Amino acid sequence: MGDQKSRVNVHSVLTQVSSGPSASVETYPLTRLDHAMGHHTIHVIFYYEKSPFGSFDMDPIRVTLSEVLSSYPPVTARLTRDDAGNWAVKCNDAGVRVLRARVGITLDEWLRSADGNEERDLTVWEDMPEVPNTWSPFRIQLNDFEGGGVAIGLSCTHMHGDLTSLILLFKAFSESHHGQAITFPPFFKPPAPPDKKFSVNNSKSTSYLEAKLQKQTPSVKMSTATFKFSDSVVKQCLSEIHDKCPDASPFDLLAALFWIRVVHLKGPKHDDHTHSLSLCVDFRRLLQEPLPYGYFGNALNFSLLSLNEEEMDCSMLGRVAELVHCHVSGLKEEEFWATLHWLDLQKEEGGKYAPPFAMYGPEFTCVSVEHMIIGDQSVMYSMNFDSAKPVHVSCHVGNAEGEGLILVMPSAEAGLARTVMVTLPEEETAKLCEDQSILRLKPTMLLRSI
Repeated sequence: MGDQKSRVNVHSVLTQVSSGPSASVETYPLTRLDHAMGHHTIHVIFYYEKSPFGSFDMDPIRVTLSEVLSSYPPVTARLTRDDAGNWAVKCNDAGVRVLRARVGITLDEWLRSADGNEERDLTVWEDMPEVPNTWSPFRIQLNDFEGGGVAIGLSCTHMHGDLTSLILLFKAFSESHHGQAITFPPFFKPPAPPDKKFSVNNSKSTSYLEAKLQKQTPSVKMSTATFKFSDSVVKQCLSEIHDKCPDASPFDLLAALFWIRVVHLKGPKHDDHTHSLSLCVDFRRLLQEPLPYGYFGNALNFSLLSLNEEEMDCSMLGRVAELVHCHVSGLKEEEFWATLHWLDLQKEEGGKYAPPFAMYGPEFTCVSVEHMIIGDQSVMYSMNFDSAKPVHVSCHVGNAEGEGLILVMPSAEAGLARTVMVTLPEEETAKLCEDQSILRLKPTMLLRSI
């Protein structure tokens, strides 16, 4: 919750249970992909100009939250071990920790003056204890600003779910607040692979994961900056690279731009002349039999795109965007199943899953959140309370290490506008915030850790 100088003061903690606990306690095993994500945590912060809550101790909001939690038994559950030593979720309705905090400045002042590291104080960052049977994996922190603004911070272990899972949980909360049906009901059954076997030998994703196991991640101090690009600027940039990549998405453009600029500021490599980008995409809708959008768990795929120095030339933005686009659009269903099969092969004797390792890193990693835009509507900015929608949404991944991480996300402006959150070694973040190739696009910069 920050150090003594923190402007965020947590003043109360309570436990919220569901309104309809199950008569029987059920236990569900976490999947192999869930286990693989165990090194990381997920943190999402929704900023509102006005607080819809008043006192959270009053009944209406707590009633709404308890009703939503009754639809999400794993959220109020606790972790346990099965006979093989693997993690499972014991749905015993032990409740969710809810924290209330005061922030000593206004919301506008916070967004202008806070840095990416201080923003962490708006959610809970707590390592899972060795014996977590009474520990709450999900936390909600309500942060009241001077003048009425509020930031709602949600956090959970990455084993329990991915960014989509956490965002849709909050969307369900906002819909229940208005007495609406949940648009994307939670679905807890993990994807079942087809009968056919998928080779791990020819899979780009599994050869990449195999290499990850052998790499050591250096420990360096990281910092974060947020860049908001307008709809008009993104449209203009896409038109400039149209000849090279006519089908480029905002993600293709911005992933390529930040990759090129980060490679430039890191300087030439001495060991080899290849530059690699780990691309993380959601695969709920990419399977032949798509997972329901409300699938609650992990549905991510990591794969590696490597280019030589000539291809990474600073003047070739359109070409790099095309290569990013071809890589992402060319991912096949077989890649996802091969990854899951490879994780199965890593089991220890007795059926215990291998220990988790850094999925976000050590390579420079870029996460696409394009799937959170349905039609022309951003799911991330659709959570309204009393007609107030978020003015900004931040997302953080705990224990993202190595060369850095960027998340390309929807923006409050809608359309093609995007928010890019960049986490790099501290000195590189400062340099990136002064990079003229990025500044020419006139981004609004928030929460800069410099």
